[in-house]
This record gives sequence, C-alpha cells and structure tokens, in this order.
Amino acid sequence: MQDIENIEDIQILVDAFYGEVRENDVLGPIFEDVIQNKWQVHLEKMYRFWQTVLLEEHTYVGSPFAPHAQLPVVERHFDIWVGLFQETVDEHFKGEKAEKAKLHGQRMAEIFNYKISYLKKTEI
Repeated sequence: MQDIENIEDIQILVDAFYGEVRENDVLGPIFEDVIQNKWQVHLEKMYRFWQTVLLEEHTYVGSPFAPHAQLPVVERHFDIWVGLFQETVDEHFKGEKAEKAKLHGQRMAEIFNYKISYLKKTEI
C-alpha cells in the first residue's frame, strides 16, 4: 500500500469516503438532504480541500466550517464520520500523509462538533 502522493490519490480517498457516507444509515440522509443533486460540486471542493491540506498545493478557497454550521448533527454524527474516514484512509493508503489525513480529520471533527454545540447552546 502506498501513501497519498497526488491529486489522483486524493480523488480515490474522497470518492471512496463519500461513497461510504452516502450508504451510511445515519449520515447518508443528512448529506443527501443538504447536497441533493450537487454531489460532483461537493466532491470537487473536497478534492481541493484535501489537496491543500495534504499536498500543500493551495487550490482550496473558502471557510470549511461555514457550510456545516446549521447541520442537524451532534457528537454521535462526528464519531461516525471520523470512523468512516479513518477506515477509508486505512483501506487505501499507508504512510505519513495518510496519518496526517486521519489526524486532520479527527481534529476537524472535534472543532466542528464544538462549534456547532456552542452555536446550538447560544440559540436557546
């Protein structure tokens, strides 16, 4: 097994991961409700995001949190997301960048969960 080395590897990771998300009984309906028929647009954005994070090729522009702020999710959803993401990375890649991807995914989930929880508490 090889490490994540190029945009083609990023595409494999992202496509495989979101394939799992779409099939997941808990996450799938949430993603389908938000993304609807714009999956290709979402995947392209995710390619650029992970290309920027893992390959240090700055192709992503935007704020990753903003689109997630109003999602109907709690910690359980992030736990499932992290589990699927880490399993997907491990199924396809091994190496320094693969480990970086898993760590970054974990941290991002923790931050998003914290921010969304905070926003929900301040809305009361």
